[in-house]
Amino acid sequence: MARLTRAEAQERNRAKVLAAARAEFAERGFREAKIDVIAERAELTRGAVYSNFPGKRALYFAVLAEDAENAELPQDPEIGLTPREALGAFARAWVTRLPLVNDRESARLGLDLMPEVLASEQTSRPFSQLTRFTASLLGLAMECMDPVSGRLVRSAEAALTMLHGASQLAAAAPGFVEPFNVITACENFADLKLNDSWPPQPPIVAPVRAVSEPWNPPAAVDLLRGEPIRVGKGVVAILGLHRLSAAEEMIRAASPSDDVTIAFVTAEPAELSALGRLVIADFRWCLHQAFPRSAWPRVQIVADDSGALAAAAGVPSVVDGTEVAIRVRDGQIVRRAEGFGACYAVC
Repeated sequence: MARLTRAEAQERNRAKVLAAARAEFAERGFREAKIDVIAERAELTRGAVYSNFPGKRALYFAVLAEDAENAELPQDPEIGLTPREALGAFARAWVTRLPLVNDRESARLGLDLMPEVLASEQTSRPFSQLTRFTASLLGLAMECMDPVSGRLVRSAEAALTMLHGASQLAAAAPGFVEPFNVITACENFADLKLNDSWPPQPPIVAPVRAVSEPWNPPAAVDLLRGEPIRVGKGVVAILGLHRLSAAEEMIRAASPSDDVTIAFVTAEPAELSALGRLVIADFRWCLHQAFPRSAWPRVQIVADDSGALAAAAGVPSVVDGTEVAIRVRDGQIVRRAEGFGACYAVC
């Protein structure tokens, strides 16, 4: 048998740790799970676990993200024809995953997610931005199905508020949540008039510079569609997890002919990038079952864990407050903006 390379051995050990952690978290829950037991299950040392993941929470987020990204999508989803129908189908997909009274054991793996998100600002602030980002994407999909409706992001925010609340109550008060009422309520949010509007430009617009720089991006995966991509022409935003709400500025301001790419970055990729992948994967699963592909937001989403895409865009180091945007044409970066309003400025 051929000897494994170092990279192959590392990948094998990482897979073993994830499988062992999944079993441990599902059996004992996050709080009672022990790193030593996970190492024993994986037939590795404690040090081998920590060489792949900096802590138990990072490992927990990675397990949930991998499961969400690998979740099988229905072959014949129930697709809506109007914003109301699509939002109802989105809610229906969401509530099918709520823990039932008689099915608590199988749902145990994910029950500790929100307590861990709430444990510190380090996780709650990125989660807030990720939720706001998915609300923007959901609203944009609804608008695509009814272009004369105006902005529907506030309706999407109301629906996600209802759905996240239902998830928490289903876990904390088994039997209280009536799924069909949740679905009906979400359908009605599509018809609410919430005085939603979009300003012609953001209050702060970063200065933009004309440049001529090489553009050699790495291969990437679009998290929204689960497909390999190579970021080519159009506009690209490098956004820290504290600045994801700025993505809507780029998506709305970009030309119809532009490819729009949002690459999210963080100073704590081992933990927070997994959280970001989890949120996007869960959103994608529901979006797939509710909206036709033609209504999906015109954006590619990349988790730039290594910072390679950011480096290609001329951002050698990233923090959670990073906001850099570039315009790419003919293999060159031709415009660049940094700071608040950068996403709008390059469009």
